Amino acid sequence: MKATGIVRRIDDLGRVVIPKEIRKTLRIREGDPLEIFTDKEGEVILKKYSPIGELGDFALQYAESLYKTSGHITCITDKDTVIAVSGASKKEFLEKHLSKELERVMEEKNTIIVKANEDRYVPIIADDTGERKYSSQVISPIIAEGDPIGTVIFLSTDPNAQMGDLEAKLAQSAAGFLGRQMEQ
Repeated sequence: MKATGIVRRIDDLGRVVIPKEIRKTLRIREGDPLEIFTDKEGEVILKKYSPIGELGDFALQYAESLYKTSGHITCITDKDTVIAVSGASKKEFLEKHLSKELERVMEEKNTIIVKANEDRYVPIIADDTGERKYSSQVISPIIAEGDPIGTVIFLSTDPNAQMGDLEAKLAQSAAGFLGRQMEQ
């Protein structure tokens, strides 16, 4: 555990303010759920809660199935990080923070298709260098109880790959299924 040197007091209602610098660094926004853990030494640990992250193994199996079906790199994300990837290096994606552009697509709640010959491109992870790594993309938000909680993403490095309605419907179907799983 890393010390920050910041000390906060508990108020009369049992609340503690998490400093703005820490919230910004950890990408914690107002309204984000936090999970509370304790350990044997009496430490209290706050962790950003990811409902879709609870589907860890299932999400990985689903990503693998989607990859085998579509032939395209498949990623499943929660609101902040990539939680499952198939068809590409796990080091490149897994547990990496999402780009602001991808977060924007998720918040808009619309499936998008980026074809090989289009100028627009959505970086997937935050530390993307800005160069276009994928020729085609399909991004479909996972919606649970009206709120975006993640995405299903298909990516292709093949400049001849033509993603279209079929891939969009497959991504939408997967996103819809995952969203319904979270509502149960």
